[in-house]
Amino acid sequence: MKKIIVLIAVVVLGNTVYAQSIPKWKITDLENYIENCNRPVIINFWATFCQPCLKEIPYFISQVKKHEKDSIAFLLVSLDLEDYYPDKIKNYAASKKFNVPIVWLNETNADYFCPLVDESWSGAIPASLFINNKTGYRRFFEEEITEEKLEAEIVALIKL
Repeated sequence: MKKIIVLIAVVVLGNTVYAQSIPKWKITDLENYIENCNRPVIINFWATFCQPCLKEIPYFISQVKKHEKDSIAFLLVSLDLEDYYPDKIKNYAASKKFNVPIVWLNETNADYFCPLVDESWSGAIPASLFINNKTGYRRFFEEEITEEKLEAEIVALIKL
């Protein structure tokens, strides 16, 4: 009986560490976040059904952690369907132990919101935006980024 109780406690507590609320944002909320971010930031646009997205997220998380001293903010912006919000997104993130901020972009018109993120964005994912408001650095990638390319981009992002 003790083993069962311990097992249940481990499962519940383990999931609680990665459980988080996922706010619903409009594009104006994202624009405001970008405009007011006072440290280097990486914003990754993804969805639970996008295999290239899911492949790159773990090394985004590990690279940001590796550069912890550089105070890089990292935000996952889910472009999942409305039916996936919030449970499927939250459950997936918990199962993969994504311990980073996640928001769900409550927008359906890519012709409206994509150009507000970057003029070149067709809406394909994965997509990533690297911004450092202090240095004026801004790069957008509409592709899966390799870990090596990510490392180089982070170095450029934090360079003064």
